This record gives sequence, structure tokens and C-alpha cells, in this order.
Amino acid sequence: MRPPPEAGRAPRLAAARAAMTAAGVDALVLRPSPDYRLLGGRDGDGFLVVTADAAVETGDPAALVPAGARRVAVDPEMRVRELFAMTIGAELVPASAVLAPLRLRKEPEEVAAVERAALRAEEVLRQAGELAWFGATEQAMARRLRLLALESGCEEVLALRVAAGEHTARPRHRPGGRVINPGDALLVSLCGRWDGYCAEVGRVFAVAEPPEDYEAMYTVVLSAHRAALAAARPPAPARAVARAVGEVIDASGYGRFAAGHAGRGVGLGPEEGPWLGEEAPLAPGMTFCLEPAIYVPDLFGARVADVVVCTGSEPLVLSGGPPPLRVLDR
Repeated sequence: MRPPPEAGRAPRLAAARAAMTAAGVDALVLRPSPDYRLLGGRDGDGFLVVTADAAVETGDPAALVPAGARRVAVDPEMRVRELFAMTIGAELVPASAVLAPLRLRKEPEEVAAVERAALRAEEVLRQAGELAWFGATEQAMARRLRLLALESGCEEVLALRVAAGEHTARPRHRPGGRVINPGDALLVSLCGRWDGYCAEVGRVFAVAEPPEDYEAMYTVVLSAHRAALAAARPPAPARAVARAVGEVIDASGYGRFAAGHAGRGVGLGPEEGPWLGEEAPLAPGMTFCLEPAIYVPDLFGARVADVVVCTGSEPLVLSGGPPPLRVLDR
């Protein structure tokens, strides 16, 4: 997996060191992870140790922690055995408190990387609409989509959802042995990493013909998506986006079936800030996955997911945006 462009490493390290000073942190110890890539680490078996005057990749991070260090920030993805191997006397704290704010706003080249990832995910789901779904199982179609994703250059498939019929009403459904039949609603989504950056796209289909009232519910989700985009204008708080989604779904009568969240940030990681629903203000360069959804238990659900970037004015949808309900003919 590629780290962010090398040209941006020096300012990112400078910002990280300023944040370390403010937090009273004497060293950062990062394993291969989004934070590791943020500061220029190359994915491998080693660690990246950042101090006030050096940033070094090593297999023995404890040896590079300054003598007398009182507080060391460690990667939140550190394994237990790696933490026990850190035989130092310093207090260990999560590095996310130091680095998460630095990942909120993307540089232009990072936005371009997120856009490329979003377009590749979108293309995989476009190809999904050309596949033969009748009579296949959710698991079989998930395997085909995974292969399409890998063929597109996806470095890691982080989440893949194929849900048919009543399974579309389960937010955490995993593809199973259910056979896909005419008259089924179908939810398909792909979250993956391309060239180091993450994106998720989710789309809704109907097989042969939509279930009764399904298209009307899907129209509500599309309206919530549009309302969210209208609200995603800096310096509005991130919660304004979630509130816009909720207002549309509440007004439709589906309020009690709305998803519990409207979206989250994406970038080097699949889940990071900004968290839609929080008070923090939006700012240009923030990228997030907008995912309004309605789930009616034991009946059906509708969810779309798109990657969006905040600008100085209106936001841009990097993944194309959800189309009208597509009815698959095979």
C-alpha cells in the first residue's frame, strides 16, 4: 500500500511534532496502519518511530525512544505482544489523539487519490449490474464482486455486502446462502483500499421488478442524500448533515426505521473523521462517506453510499452519486 505522496511528508511530520509537543508526547511509535502511512511509513514488518528530531523505520522501536521519555504515543492498531515488547518506563497513550486531527483535511493530491478509489469502487458496482443474478446465492455474487474489485487494482477488500430480499433490512448482514429471486430488493456495497486510500460505494437494485412500495422508499433515501449534500457546506457542523438526513426520513414516515448514523470520514482508513453527527465544523478538504439508509425489519431496506469531499462552497460527490432505482433483467 502506498503512503501519501512523498512531497507532503515534511509538513505532515512538522504538524505531527507540533501536536506531540502540545500533548506532552516525547515519541510516536507506529506500526503499519493508516497513521503509519500518513507520516511516510512503508508497509512492512517494522515500526516508524517519530521523535523531535528524527523519523526512523526500525524493527526495535524501544531502542529509538529517547532516554527519559515520559509519554509515548503508540499506534491504536498495535498488537498486545508488540506493546509488551515495548520495555520502556514511559506512559503509553493512543497515537490517535495526536494524529486523528491531522487526517481530517486532505491535501489536493490526497483528495485526488480518494476520488480514484471512489471511481474504482463505483466501476465495480456498475459491472455488478451487468452480472446474472437470478438463481445465484448472495455468497456466490459476493465472490464475483470480490474478484472484480481485485481485478480493478483493489489492494484490500475491507467490506463487501450483498443482501437480497428481507436480508436488505439487516444493517450488518453478511452474504449467505440465500438464493436471489425475481421480485427481490438487492443492496450491494464495496469498501476497499486502492493505492493506499479507502472508499465505499453502495447501490440499490431490484431483480426483475421492485417489491411493492420499495421504489417509494428508495426515493426517500435519494431525497435524504440530496438534503445531506445541501447541508455539507463549511463551516456548518458535521451534525447538520445527519440532521438533514433525519429530517427528510422523519417527514416521510420512515423515521423510526432510519439508520443510526448518516456517515463517517474516509481516507487512509475506512472509518475516520469527520464523524457525521458530531459538533465539529466541516472544512474544505474533508472527505466522507455519505450513507443514508432505511431498514424496515423483516421486509426490506434501502441504503446508498457515496464518497463526498467538502469544498469552499458546495460539496462534490466523488463517486458519481446514486442513480434512479435500477431493475436488473437477469
